[in-house]
Amino acid sequence: MKKFLGALLVLFLFHASVHAADKIRIGFPDFSSPFLSLPLGQKPGFFQQEGIQAEFIRIRSTVALTALVSGELDYHTVLGPAIAAAVRGVPVKIVACYTPTVATMLIARPEFKSVEALRGKTIGLNSYGGGLEGQARLMFKHFGFDPDKDIKFLATGGVESRLTALKQGLTAATLGSPPIDFLGKKLGFIVLARANELFSYPSSGLIVNGKKIKEKPDEIKRMFKVGIRVNRYINQNREGTIQAMAEWMKIDREMAAATYDSVVKTYGDDLTLPESGLRLLIDEAKKAANLSREVSLNEVADLSLLREAQRELGIIGR
Repeated sequence: MKKFLGALLVLFLFHASVHAADKIRIGFPDFSSPFLSLPLGQKPGFFQQEGIQAEFIRIRSTVALTALVSGELDYHTVLGPAIAAAVRGVPVKIVACYTPTVATMLIARPEFKSVEALRGKTIGLNSYGGGLEGQARLMFKHFGFDPDKDIKFLATGGVESRLTALKQGLTAATLGSPPIDFLGKKLGFIVLARANELFSYPSSGLIVNGKKIKEKPDEIKRMFKVGIRVNRYINQNREGTIQAMAEWMKIDREMAAATYDSVVKTYGDDLTLPESGLRLLIDEAKKAANLSREVSLNEVADLSLLREAQRELGIIGR
């Protein structure tokens, strides 16, 4: 009997060690706040609790999606390019959402007291045709503007260049994500609008090769549980998140604290992907691909495993 029990214990420990050694590769585009959720999971040991060893790889989305399809990458985190690929028939699926909205904000020179005051003015962007321009157009449309007629966009480069152009009067306003508000306020600029207060615009989440949903559902569900715990940690543990943000984004504590306060409301607590925001991204993808046909939500997303994981964690009503 003792030998039998000993054999069972060895067998159990063997399976536990295999489970604990599950190695996955996760792609992310840059060290910015929307992509903090999963790396932060290493700190409190959330990955370890789910028997996952994660390797994070900084990679451009175009390359990441190719690697996802070939199996060289297990997960990617940028939703927009994934949806654009999915509507073109690439076999990738969104299975969860970490940030159901964006912290993009419109900041302006102090003489402009409202968004309406920007009508007819020049607005600075990082580049033409990118995600920031899409968000800018949505924000101005929300305030009744026709972005093609009522304002002029000017590509003025990165954050520092955009703020310099604003300071020199080359532009009346610009857009960006935190800590652009922290840096802008130091130069005397004001925040006129925040995208997360106007509409849902999912930016980061979990993207997989479609066949992985059938092949490794348990692994995906464990990834969800990590993400849910991390996002709740972000919302509930300001000091711990600020420290992690400072390390992840390579910024000082003052800037990390200001960034946290600006972005904390963008993290969802249960990884739900909002339908309204998803449709916005699908519409953008259709426009970019010159598609006129209807694109269903199921073509780009599969949330069945997420709902299972939510129920297992006691999250109801989804």
